[in-house]
Amino acid sequence: MPKHLQRELETLKKKLLQFGIKTEDAVRDSVLSIDKLDANLASAVIDGDIEMDNMEIEIEEDCLKILALHQPVAIDLRFIVAVLKINSDLERIGDLAVNIAERAVFISTQQPLDVSLHIADMGQKAQLMLRQSLDALVNLDSALAHQVCRSDDAVDALNKKMYLTVQDEILKRPEQIQSLIHLLSASRHLERIADHATNIAEDVIYMIEGQIVRHRTEKYK
Repeated sequence: MPKHLQRELETLKKKLLQFGIKTEDAVRDSVLSIDKLDANLASAVIDGDIEMDNMEIEIEEDCLKILALHQPVAIDLRFIVAVLKINSDLERIGDLAVNIAERAVFISTQQPLDVSLHIADMGQKAQLMLRQSLDALVNLDSALAHQVCRSDDAVDALNKKMYLTVQDEILKRPEQIQSLIHLLSASRHLERIADHATNIAEDVIYMIEGQIVRHRTEKYK
């Protein structure tokens, strides 16, 4: 590999990881803002959306420049393709974190709820999936990437549990229906964040193994 291309790929990886850290922080703070009813923390997440959008654009432009100038092949090409897809997933995770923060802003103005425990648990699991998917990228660890994919079911189960909990609470506390619906929406956003973390792990598997594992029912056994 030409040294110039190698340097550009290393720089690209660093930018992607910085973006990943930024989105991971946004997820953590958005969940914490609901758990603690902290509107200021939620607002900080919302304000950070522009920076995440700019990071996504810069990484995409870098990928296109490398493709045009160096025409990489084999694993280098797979790396660029994976970065483009992971970059898009990170941007969506950032958007979902902002959506959760917006739910937190509303809930913080209402009577406190007693059913937010699932949100904290979901947030921890989704954040761990995101961190592990990025660790798998850094360390070229396909086993860890497969582990992330298997973890998605746990978050799906918590989202279903939250749906049932909110359903029951609406019957008990109809006066809090708006807050409960916002909480359910936040739960759904976390479930989607876990899906995007799974997408990232699948792209890491593709980059390392050269195999597309999406849509394969036996892929995580």
